[in-house]
Amino acid sequence: MLQLQAIRENKDRFIAALKKRNIDAAPMIEEVILLDEKRRTTQTQLDHILAESNKISKNIGALYKNGKYQEAEIIKQKTGSLKEDSKKLGDELSTATEALQKVLYQIPNVPHDTVPAGTSEEDNEEVYEEGAIPVLQTDALPHWELAKKYDIIDLELGVKIAGAGFPVYKGKGAKLQRALINYFLDKNTAEGYTEVQVPHLVNEASGYGTGQLPDKEGQMYHLPEDNLYLIPTGEVPVTNMFRDQILETSDFPLKYTAYTPCFRREAGSYGAHVRGLNRLHQFDKVEIVRVEHPDGSYAALDQMVEHVKIILRELELPYRILRLCGGDLGFTAALTYDFEVFSTAQDRWLEISSVSNFETYQANRLKLRFKDENGKSQYAHTLNGSALALPRVVAGILENYQTAEGIRIPKVLVPYCGFDIID
Repeated sequence: MLQLQAIRENKDRFIAALKKRNIDAAPMIEEVILLDEKRRTTQTQLDHILAESNKISKNIGALYKNGKYQEAEIIKQKTGSLKEDSKKLGDELSTATEALQKVLYQIPNVPHDTVPAGTSEEDNEEVYEEGAIPVLQTDALPHWELAKKYDIIDLELGVKIAGAGFPVYKGKGAKLQRALINYFLDKNTAEGYTEVQVPHLVNEASGYGTGQLPDKEGQMYHLPEDNLYLIPTGEVPVTNMFRDQILETSDFPLKYTAYTPCFRREAGSYGAHVRGLNRLHQFDKVEIVRVEHPDGSYAALDQMVEHVKIILRELELPYRILRLCGGDLGFTAALTYDFEVFSTAQDRWLEISSVSNFETYQANRLKLRFKDENGKSQYAHTLNGSALALPRVVAGILENYQTAEGIRIPKVLVPYCGFDIID
């Protein structure tokens, strides 16, 4: 959520920057300023009346104490009018505050200066590519056919148990999943990330804290009786660990990693691009989250990008990095880099990680602050990234490592799997 003071002081800059997202934010920004003026004016009036009422109450007490009952009763009648005024102003203040909060929730984060203009994923900027794309045999198969051939992932069984988008991993397929999770966690903890196990359900406050609510209700599974949500990403519970906290500068950086299943409704669409593991309702992911001093957050983002590079390099998968354009940028992000692995059998790039800096946008919602060198509270910066999302990594391994003898396992994973080929 954007900060009110920043909006007041940088109105024109914010409106211009949000045009990168292809939205005209001027009406919302103007409404925020008007509602904020109404809220502050009402608060001032209410404070004045409450102060006057408090002063009169003290005078009444003194008059009663001195036996001046008649005079006290006359003044007391005035307090009734003040109470009515204070109640009216209190209601107006609540209405203005709620309206202001509602509009603020509707305004996305301001894109970083380096975010390119554009309207869709076609306008994303490729900034890096690494790895040779393997040449497969002419009868190479996509991963959903390989999964069936080697009986390692059963998509139909998942439909029987839960529905489409809920695969069942079997035998060496299940071991490959576990191997990837352990490998990712080991890589992250070796880089100083503290591993945590977090709830897979979150409350409404957590959803608002990281920006999934009110923007993504349609993508989240909701348990209405308990008013809890299944997590769409480990980012939500891990980042919310720091909700309502005031840190010291010596606490930075805070670095955490977590393995979680993730649950997303996803829009119903059809075609090869959503077949197999390409798009699921339940999938596994290992997340990295950082809380940083504002002065160091973009250096931290670069470190996170380099960290994911190393993982993909060790997996020997061809990949590229895209800087997302304004039209493809997530609602809460200021800058995002997407990692994509090339699927040779599908002849297309598959997104397997997003690494983002949210600057103060989430921290403002979370009330996540730190005390600067002058003892003044400032908002921290939050960042997160996938290291990595498993389904498309598995798809990339199955397709790019397939041979006539079977599917080879990347060397770095063999100690985790206990085998070097799926045959």
